[in-house]
Amino acid sequence: MHLRVAVQMDPIEAININADSTFRIMEEAQSRGHSLFYYTPDRLVLDEGRVLAHGWPVTVRRQQGAHFELGEETTIDLAEWDVVWLRQDPPFDMGYLTTTFLLERLRDTTLVVNDPFWVRNYPEKLLVLGFPDLTPPTMIARDIGALRAFKARHGDIILKPLYGNGGAGVFRLDPNDRNFSALYELFASLNREPLIAQKFLPAVSAGDKRVILVDGEPVGAINRVPQEGETRSNMHAGGTPMKVALNDRDREICARIGPLLREKGQIFVGIDVIGDWLTEINVTSPTGLQELERFDGTNVTAKIWEAIERRRA
Repeated sequence: MHLRVAVQMDPIEAININADSTFRIMEEAQSRGHSLFYYTPDRLVLDEGRVLAHGWPVTVRRQQGAHFELGEETTIDLAEWDVVWLRQDPPFDMGYLTTTFLLERLRDTTLVVNDPFWVRNYPEKLLVLGFPDLTPPTMIARDIGALRAFKARHGDIILKPLYGNGGAGVFRLDPNDRNFSALYELFASLNREPLIAQKFLPAVSAGDKRVILVDGEPVGAINRVPQEGETRSNMHAGGTPMKVALNDRDREICARIGPLLREKGQIFVGIDVIGDWLTEINVTSPTGLQELERFDGTNVTAKIWEAIERRRA
């Protein structure tokens, strides 16, 4: 099967080809005989009902600094393409939301991965709220009094932006912390969005497990271990990826959430598990493919493309 694949992503020249999951997705598509087109979110256009993208045919190669070659710049009608990948990184702001509204208009002609309607309605820190028995105690609030009450109830908490990513703006506030008010004032000065507070899980010192699901089924995991003295385990924040196996609790969590992800067209998903608790379900631009493939020696990205090809068939 030959597919025409458009990839909406951050600037390709800046990616790390040894870690970037989007690069790995493109590389595998190319190896399967699919043709690739690349554009950035700011070059997505709705023009009199047509969803267009200004960009370039692209080929990729595993050679950092010379890892892509662009064809002639052109404009394509995305309704005429088989697959569109929604792969730019958050923040999950109004710019991100707008791309989901535009790409949703392709639903009758083009497979958008992940389904933009449900990406918009299931952002990572909100989708987990549908599974309260799987998650640590959580509050979403803008009101400082409510947040203070949550901290008083649990003592040691994590406070972070509701729509952040990569560990940016994640703070641990332990029982002795004196910076709550100043930190709240800082967040409030940046935007009008609520914050998310969760009970701190000491098990994070042993790592934050990223479990990859393909079409609702778990295919493997990596463990992200925080640096000494650091709460955040995200690889963007210096966390070290390590090999880890799925355990019974991971499989229990996946069995609960997998059918919903599959039903809603969330083909490539990364969930975060600390100890026995699910903390996030990442559907916007999940990462971890290359680390998982290196540790497990399996072509996980091929499973993603097999799921896409089944849906297109």
